[in-house]
Amino acid sequence: MRKAIINIFSSYNNVLMTATDLTGAETIATCSGGQVVKSSKDSGGQFAATRAAERMADQLKEREFTQVIVKYRGPGGNKSNSTGPGAQAAIRALTRAGVTVTRIEDVTPIAHDGTKKKGGRRGRRV
Repeated sequence: MRKAIINIFSSYNNVLMTATDLTGAETIATCSGGQVVKSSKDSGGQFAATRAAERMADQLKEREFTQVIVKYRGPGGNKSNSTGPGAQAAIRALTRAGVTVTRIEDVTPIAHDGTKKKGGRRGRRV
């Protein structure tokens, strides 16, 4: 019963997934949304995240990892305060593929009044 850590970076443009060992030093498998869909505009969506998670689960099963800790994050900083649409879909697909998820953490970096948010003094005018 081997454990791995899956780091999911989910923005609106792409979903990046990396599986490491418990120390985080050795990478076991990587996959992104752009590798599993034809059109680049679809690489940040739920379908791409689901397909990437299924591919990740297959790679983990080949290397005999059964349990995972999921750490997901969004763009963070002064950007939007939410993760992209793919993070939840990826976690759901991992559990459906038969991988046991022991813990889910949100590790999105939070700005401590660092840089100025884009948009100008009056904000983004729509």
